Amino acid sequence: MHVYVLAEHTGSELSPITGELITAARGLGVVSAVVVGKPGDADALAPELAALGAAQVIDASAEDYVERLILPEVDALQALGAANPAPIVIAATVTGNEIAGRLAARLGSGVLANVVGIEDNRTAHHEIFGGSYTTTAVAGGECPIYTLRPGSVKAEPQEAAGEVAPMPLPAATERDVRVISFTPKVRADRPELTQASTVVSGGRGVGSAEGYKEYVEQLADVLGAATGSTRDIVDLGYADPETQVGQTGATVAPDLYIALGISGAIQHTSGMQTSGTIVAVNQDRDEPIFSIADIGVVADIEEFVPELIKALEAQSNNAQ
Repeated sequence: MHVYVLAEHTGSELSPITGELITAARGLGVVSAVVVGKPGDADALAPELAALGAAQVIDASAEDYVERLILPEVDALQALGAANPAPIVIAATVTGNEIAGRLAARLGSGVLANVVGIEDNRTAHHEIFGGSYTTTAVAGGECPIYTLRPGSVKAEPQEAAGEVAPMPLPAATERDVRVISFTPKVRADRPELTQASTVVSGGRGVGSAEGYKEYVEQLADVLGAATGSTRDIVDLGYADPETQVGQTGATVAPDLYIALGISGAIQHTSGMQTSGTIVAVNQDRDEPIFSIADIGVVADIEEFVPELIKALEAQSNNAQ
């Protein structure tokens, strides 16, 4: 028995979610990590993939990979599944879920999207109603496809062979979307939201876009944390869409989650309630966020956060 895992990478570096995928997939069989990318990517990533538990590293490469979107991954996994059927595990990102949907249509297999765990018998678990219930489901077909929610499984490295097997990708066709130009978005020097160990999030209590910068972003920078937000302040334009946490945003499980001015609606808490320690700061003691908080602070964030930042900076200066 074996299982295919689509490695998440940037060419020279693996995304932390790849370790989670390999750990979750291990019970389904011997792991073959599929690296879809440029020539040389698989060779560069093979040692790390082997350390994570990949017995085989499939080098699905193409010279024009950087000019193509979605279809190289679909083509590679379809070819593998058609030739040697096995379960397929993919990250539950926007791109990963689209790959899974296209792949299921081609292979005639079922998809279980956004799962939080996969069992040896090919069943998988979902959290529903904001995490109030866990359901178990099974996908049909010879190549059941799973997309795993980032942060739902702790990566447990287990050394394996990591032997590289070449698999040239088919040439692009007229169906392929091609990238004509690419301009990276300028980002703050903060951790990626779904992989950060500390997240500082803001809700309506921040008051404005300026308040979000002053309280959420400044505190995050002092702590070396990622920034998060609720959907309502994204809709109001206070925060960028990629910071949104909740049912229609990212799901996170950091060691520390600081909620500033967040009421605690289920649409938001469903995306962060599995965090290690939750600290809530809100001036209304009756807000539902306090029911899931490990530490609750009833205070005005306009007064509390600047004092907290001063204390943290003073502590950092004394340590130096």
